[in-house]
Amino acid sequence: MLYYLFQYFESLNFPGARLFTFISFRSAAAVITSLIISLLIGKKIIQYLQRKQVGEVVRNLGLEGQYQKQGTPSMGGIIILASIIIPTLLFAKLGNIYIILMLVTTIWLGLIGFLDDYIKIFKKNKEGLAGRFKIAGQIVLGIIVGLTLFFSDEVRIVEKVNVANLTLRERHEFINPFIQIPEHGEISMERKSTKTTIPFVKNNEFDYAWLVSFINDAQRRPYTWIVFVIIVILIVTSVSNGANLTDGLDGLATGTSAIIGTALAILAYVSSNIIYAKYLQIMYIPGSEELVVFASAFIGATIGFLWYNSYPAQVFMGDTGSLALGGIIAVFAIIIRKELLIPILCGIFLIEILSVLLQVSWFKRTKRKYGVGRRIFLMAPLHHHYQKKGFPEPKIVIRFWIVAIILAVITIVTLKIR
Repeated sequence: MLYYLFQYFESLNFPGARLFTFISFRSAAAVITSLIISLLIGKKIIQYLQRKQVGEVVRNLGLEGQYQKQGTPSMGGIIILASIIIPTLLFAKLGNIYIILMLVTTIWLGLIGFLDDYIKIFKKNKEGLAGRFKIAGQIVLGIIVGLTLFFSDEVRIVEKVNVANLTLRERHEFINPFIQIPEHGEISMERKSTKTTIPFVKNNEFDYAWLVSFINDAQRRPYTWIVFVIIVILIVTSVSNGANLTDGLDGLATGTSAIIGTALAILAYVSSNIIYAKYLQIMYIPGSEELVVFASAFIGATIGFLWYNSYPAQVFMGDTGSLALGGIIAVFAIIIRKELLIPILCGIFLIEILSVLLQVSWFKRTKRKYGVGRRIFLMAPLHHHYQKKGFPEPKIVIRFWIVAIILAVITIVTLKIR
């Protein structure tokens, strides 16, 4: 909102108003504002949750120190959501399609998580919202995001196109009084595309349309969007649930998300800057610079929440925060065409969800075969395995953060290593 206000001031030649148009300034303002909001409202929300006795209900898992967490306020994800949404509304261009998608993702998954926490705490139902309803909510979000990215004319990339392959519509769109379309060769232009980035590959672009290349060109488009939407759904549900499973130790999901958010902010910035995109030979995505503002608010919110969520935690984010954090990361990566980097960047989430799948699968298989289920890990998700081995909780969390930092660095390095 403030962006449009200062844009008006700039039209009146108001001194200093132009400063507000710079991404660097608005991103810095978003970080600072989200930190202030999370720190200021965090304590008040924690006190309110304590008065309402919105406390964590601990199940007996045989873990050391688990009963010390009994009664710790949950639903603290409200702090994260407010600290992301408010700075974004203040400093981002609200008409930007990517900002709209990120706000929809934040609010939608935040509401699903809130409903789950509400049922657990106020309805005294430990199971919370049924898993099928959570998955259904994530699928609906995936459909909304996938359809928007595929069909919206505002979602484009700049790429080199062979003049001979230009459609009539694209020829009309390429209007520049200083540039004449050549009869042969390639030109750079904004266009709709289903391409994404493949890490560690020289010509590092992959077109989802290739997955339906066996279909006749004239009939391919309907099948392409179906495939694209299915992939978006799989990514959103996987990362969102991965973040949810990771939220089992004080500060683990929060700190990991802050690290991932920082890497995504860097990737969004270079993808939105035509000079850096050309130098790094990556996709230039017009309009994605506004995502840097959102990512800055995300980083500030997670770091601010960590003030209260670090060991020993004064508040837990609950599903209100964890589902939203995972969904935000997934949709953000899809928008900047870096979703195939998720297995590296979100390696912590991936290993957590894999540890659960492996544990359950192996237990069921050995039970059928031997009559008694066997386990790969002492306990799943993986962070509980190390707790069972006697590692102190803060040491586990910090070591997971270190791994997350290494994975984030590797993700950024993929820009040059091909």
